[in-house]
Amino acid sequence: MSATELALHHEVHALFNDHHGWLQAWLRRRLGDSFDAADLAQDVFMRLLLRRQPVQAREPRAFLSTIAHGLVVEHWRRRELERAWLETLAALPEPETPSPESRLILLEALIEIDRVLDSLKPAVRSAFLLAQLDGLTCPRIAERLGVSLATAERYIAKALRTCYALRFERR
Repeated sequence: MSATELALHHEVHALFNDHHGWLQAWLRRRLGDSFDAADLAQDVFMRLLLRRQPVQAREPRAFLSTIAHGLVVEHWRRRELERAWLETLAALPEPETPSPESRLILLEALIEIDRVLDSLKPAVRSAFLLAQLDGLTCPRIAERLGVSLATAERYIAKALRTCYALRFERR
């Protein structure tokens, strides 16, 4: 372990010792569940350990709660996606219901797609969804979004590059 990594581990350890209980209580109040709060508190500190930069938090609780807030948002988004997925599965006829393994694979894919879509700017995401879900052409997307044809094409290209980059990153 390098000196930088060792220093980072000491900083995170000190933050953990000083603020873990507070952070877990903060999360419990927001989530209403002590198990989820414990998991997300752990995730906050794991993210800090995985960073390659020093922590240097002047206001540690504000720093930790900012990271935790992002994780809470991800948590609720994932729960909402899981709920929608379970509703979709419940509506399927029994012979068409995927196996438990396939369900999990499909749910993970949906979560990854959601994460990628969320990373796109709203106009780019809208253009991509209009193309992929509604089957609109670039001229129709440009008309619908009130942008030029070239802008609509750029939006679609940007979204596709992001998707392809993810695909090749995962290999």
